[in-house]
Amino acid sequence: MASSAIGMSVPAFAQAAAEDDNDEIVVTAQKREQNLQDVPVAITAIGTEKLDQLQVNEFADVVKFLPSVTIQQGGPGFAQIFFRAVASGENANHSTSLPTVGTYLDEMPITTIQGALDIHAYDLARVEALAGPQGTLYGASSMAGTLKLVTNAPDTSGFYGNAGVEINNVAHGDFGSVFEGFVNVPLGERAAARLVGWYRDDGGYIDNIPGSRTYATSGITQNNAALVEKNYNDAETYGARLALGIELNDSWTIKPTLMGQVQNTEGSYARERSGQNSGNYQIVQYNPESSKDKWIQAAMTVEGKIGNWDLTLTGGHLRRKTNTESDYSDYGYFYDALSGYGAYWYDNAGDYVSPNQYIQGIDRYRKSFAEFRVASPQDAPLRFIGGLFWQRQSHNIEQNYIIDDIADRITVPGTDSNIWLTKQQRTDRDYAAFGELSYDITDKLTVTGGARLYKYDNSLFGFFGFARGYSGNTGVARCVTTTGALFRDNPTGTFATPILNGAPCTNVDKSTSDTDAIYKLNATYKINDDALVYATWSRGFRPGGVNRRGTLPPYGPDELDNYELGWKTTFGGFRFNGAVYQLDWNNIQLSFLGANGLSEVRNAGIARIRGVELDLGYRQGGFSINAGLSYNDAEIRRDFCLVANAAFDCTTPGNALLAPAGSRLPVTPKIKGNVVARYEFPVSDWNGHVQLAANHTGSRRSDLRPAQAAIKGGLASYTTVDFSFGVKNDMWSIEAFATNVFDEIGVINTGVSCVETICGDPSGGTALGGTFYDTLIKPRIIGLKFSRDF
Repeated sequence: MASSAIGMSVPAFAQAAAEDDNDEIVVTAQKREQNLQDVPVAITAIGTEKLDQLQVNEFADVVKFLPSVTIQQGGPGFAQIFFRAVASGENANHSTSLPTVGTYLDEMPITTIQGALDIHAYDLARVEALAGPQGTLYGASSMAGTLKLVTNAPDTSGFYGNAGVEINNVAHGDFGSVFEGFVNVPLGERAAARLVGWYRDDGGYIDNIPGSRTYATSGITQNNAALVEKNYNDAETYGARLALGIELNDSWTIKPTLMGQVQNTEGSYARERSGQNSGNYQIVQYNPESSKDKWIQAAMTVEGKIGNWDLTLTGGHLRRKTNTESDYSDYGYFYDALSGYGAYWYDNAGDYVSPNQYIQGIDRYRKSFAEFRVASPQDAPLRFIGGLFWQRQSHNIEQNYIIDDIADRITVPGTDSNIWLTKQQRTDRDYAAFGELSYDITDKLTVTGGARLYKYDNSLFGFFGFARGYSGNTGVARCVTTTGALFRDNPTGTFATPILNGAPCTNVDKSTSDTDAIYKLNATYKINDDALVYATWSRGFRPGGVNRRGTLPPYGPDELDNYELGWKTTFGGFRFNGAVYQLDWNNIQLSFLGANGLSEVRNAGIARIRGVELDLGYRQGGFSINAGLSYNDAEIRRDFCLVANAAFDCTTPGNALLAPAGSRLPVTPKIKGNVVARYEFPVSDWNGHVQLAANHTGSRRSDLRPAQAAIKGGLASYTTVDFSFGVKNDMWSIEAFATNVFDEIGVINTGVSCVETICGDPSGGTALGGTFYDTLIKPRIIGLKFSRDF
């Protein structure tokens, strides 16, 4: 099948052939098409067919096969991605730092303020993982790396499609299924459309088991009998994509796309560690838990030529809405047991009510972007690529912390029974001019210099906290007024600031902005057509932001300097790529739970990461083997203080030591690696295959702060093995598979519901002790897949 001008990236079938034959794999890491082996950047690229062979459905699946990438999540749809151990233990709160990794869908950045979209991985041309700072071309939130999801483009060469179905069963749980399909339709000689759809039903494997507890102050006993259920963490995901490709003439194309997805989950994806439960796939929850994550994205790219220069104009808009329910009863239970908080929760008659607490959240995201760039001819000795970038993302935050039947005077005004309300509008704006200039000093030696001049302007506006009748220091008591007005509907006073719709008043209205520049230098020496070496210094950045606690100043940007030596080589059927690097992370944005359980961000100290990444592959006939490995030695170089200062002195009155110099950075392992071996062979008129894949994730620290890390415990290493075998011909494909064959238990995240010294207290003055929640990798899944091309 021939490629077309519309299919600027390699079409699905051509991409698969390139991977199978160990030939050229085209990537767009530097915003122009290049052979993977010619790009002087550490990249892992997984194409269409490989994604299917590796049983990739979601973010967590693909991260297994990206050695430089680590994922932290509490369940589907809420994932944080980290490259090269650049993680300080971010709690991903809506009022804290932006991610350190940028996620792109084709040309559009899709990383929302609270994490990346969990897109079902079907009909993708490839996933590109760009390790190290990509700030020159990709800007903010690509400080540590960039993850690109590249979709298959419409193709004018003919009508074709694919439909597939999968049935599976998860160990300790239920059955699941996947239905997928796409059709590519030519619309004449110069236009084509591609329609893609998917539906996935993931079976649950966590049991909500019976439990009860008695609140200390009131003596009220609570049980969860109404919510007891086996395999209660099921998920349903469905979505579609429509892409058009229109060739206006031989030089200009227009490619609009529309894509959306809905993901509904029930229950929790964590096991509970507590005095009343220690089962691997069990939890005791007292309130409904669920999420509904729905989003829609529209984008358009116009590509053409002015003379012999390439011009690209691209833009898009994303809307995302998440409705969540969470059990927060641990907060009421432990604060009552340790500090007698139950005495503050009563009804209008003055009688105690159950301190049981739960959260209902509605988060609305909007993201718009536009980029204009030009690129000179690639075959000239002096080459330029550069342009202008604009982005605006907003997050309308609503988090209702509810205790049923509490008195009117302690209920947040305007709510039914909120003990706490967060109603805020966060807006992050980015502007940039960027460019890279490359010059071939000789036929073998090329030097590149890049720069990005940026400005960010970020703000946080709205309300958070308690009613005035509950607290005189937080919430309504801290609202900004001119004549003593307390509530929106109070006619006796006027407010000094506007009020966000749904908030009783305003107690946070801050912004922060900055203008600066980051740079990049690279030298690449091409030994021959099959080998090159490169040296890079590059810088990435993450914008500063606003702390919602009014007594704290905004936090500033942090920066990452990357010093890297790398190589890319191909010898016949053997590929050997690698890089060694040092990352200096300065002015780190450290987020943690502070007083009253409020998230805080401090710029505190510096860290150094030294690492190695290796990518090896070999193919001979029907046999292939690919392996990836990363090693990262990551530690802070100066004491982390509660309040950073020039002397980094944590003994100053009012200051405190959060973590001493030499502490290992959390979340990511020192060693992470994978190996995939595959053998293909004829079976009558069919082609057969057998594949074995192994993945290892090393031990990790759960928290940067020693005291909190000791409470939560470390994250142990784990190794999983996947196996598959099947047959296919020109039309049909049949495959049986098993992931996590030995049913390994791996913890990818751990935490507590409130401040660690309260909800995680090992004795806690309670009969239950501390209560911890470990998010687990999926147990063993056995499945059977059928698909047909047409």
